[in-house]
Amino acid sequence: MSVTVLVVDDSGFFRKRVCEILESVSGIKVVGTAQNGKEGIELVKKLNPDVVTMDYEMPVMDGVTAVRIIMDECPTPILMFSSLSYEGARVTLDALEAGAVDFLPKNFEDISSNAQGLQRELQKRILAIAKPKREDATESGVTKVNVSSVTPVSRVQPVKKLVRPDDKRTPIKKIVASPKSRISGPGKPTKISHPIDLVVIGASTGGPVALQKVLMNLPADFPAPILIVQHMPATFTPAFAERLNGLCNIKVKHASDGDMLQKGVAILAPGAKQMILSRQGHKVSVLEGDERLTYKPSVDITFGSAAKSFPGGVLGVVLTGMGADGREGCRLLKQTGSTVYTQSESTCVIYGMPMAVDKGGYSDKSIPIDQITNHILGGIG
Repeated sequence: MSVTVLVVDDSGFFRKRVCEILESVSGIKVVGTAQNGKEGIELVKKLNPDVVTMDYEMPVMDGVTAVRIIMDECPTPILMFSSLSYEGARVTLDALEAGAVDFLPKNFEDISSNAQGLQRELQKRILAIAKPKREDATESGVTKVNVSSVTPVSRVQPVKKLVRPDDKRTPIKKIVASPKSRISGPGKPTKISHPIDLVVIGASTGGPVALQKVLMNLPADFPAPILIVQHMPATFTPAFAERLNGLCNIKVKHASDGDMLQKGVAILAPGAKQMILSRQGHKVSVLEGDERLTYKPSVDITFGSAAKSFPGGVLGVVLTGMGADGREGCRLLKQTGSTVYTQSESTCVIYGMPMAVDKGGYSDKSIPIDQITNHILGGIG
């Protein structure tokens, strides 16, 4: 059964090229096109597509407004097309907060000259976020988008009460490779049995909204430094750091080479770079990294660096995302005696990265997104 797609864009050239590329992919069928957000909403209701591709700047009704209405009235996975500018990044983040699942940079040169590369990327993104019909996973094994999990941050209730029971956890052993079925449920927050010198968080598809949900309820006097790795283009990460800093009680900054770790300060890895810790462990290094690496920034690289710098003193958190980045980093964290939490499948937009960690047996707890902050605070004590 083909995945059906509605293409919404005011550019006739862009609509035509995207349709041509999608129609050339086996398993994808374009069922309609729209020139603005208002037309897009009407066609979503009429055609009930599996995925909508949405431009952000259009006449009559812009893409962000259309996303909000679609997610309110007929929730459907939406892939945003955005410019690679700072302003384009800010608008895209607005769209993700409104309920869009994922985004791709809108590059007309790539559309005209690199159709094959764009075809592969579009196919991968659309098949991954397509709302499920009968099956629960794509052929690649990545769970399809959970539309109900894409809740605008404005609707998320803040943590009202932190439960910190006195019972102690069993001390962590070297790499406990338990089956997924044995991963403990969230339950009540429990004190982690080792000191927490650093919190590291990794995310990909669905991550910007998930990170907002986790970070917005941390207190300004949070007792540990935080490193964040979100798969995102280089032009987007400065705007994302600025956005988080404006929303959160803790300070959030875009990583610069030489930044010192500080309690209550979260440092976001720059797009197209790698973020690691120096040998002393208290200073951030920003590197170009190996070109052969799939992800820049990479969760594995940062988590692995944290495991080496703070053995047995890290809390790693893996949130929603496509792929398996973070699995090797979590293995290294567990090997040195640290703790790992993963986002629960039912609340992930894409249960790819957490699934890889869960199946590897490296997760101490699989936790719904709205409870992760409580568990971080309760774990640190």
